Amino acid sequence: MVLSPTDKSNVKAAWEKVGGHAGDYGAEALERMFLSFPTTKTYFPHFDLSHGSAQVKAHGKKVAAALTLAVYHLDDLPDTLSALSDLHACKLRVDPANFKLLGHCLLVTLARHYPGDFSPALQASLDKFLSHVILALASKYR
Repeated sequence: MVLSPTDKSNVKAAWEKVGGHAGDYGAEALERMFLSFPTTKTYFPHFDLSHGSAQVKAHGKKVAAALTLAVYHLDDLPDTLSALSDLHACKLRVDPANFKLLGHCLLVTLARHYPGDFSPALQASLDKFLSHVILALASKYR
């Protein structure tokens, strides 16, 4: 599944619209993931996972920063996300299936905040983008 020029344009336009809210939406997506998929909490035993927690907000900003970096390097995601893949595979040992869960929760979060903009075409483009990010993050697990 290749990101077409239209997909790339859709992703960049959506992320521009997200703008300064990216960290908030990252935190919201994490909270949604923890509530919907409780097993994902096992990777955050030292976090206060309550609603609005400073630790979840801080991690949401990290997620958003990584996605922002990915948006601006759509043609080189494996190299761009290589260090993050190393971190998750070798040090944190996060099950890569969790990336897909977080990606799904991020899509839901964006759809909730931008219902008028969240067309089927945009959803497909964002889903493809997140699939590529997930593949890049999971690359060091092999």
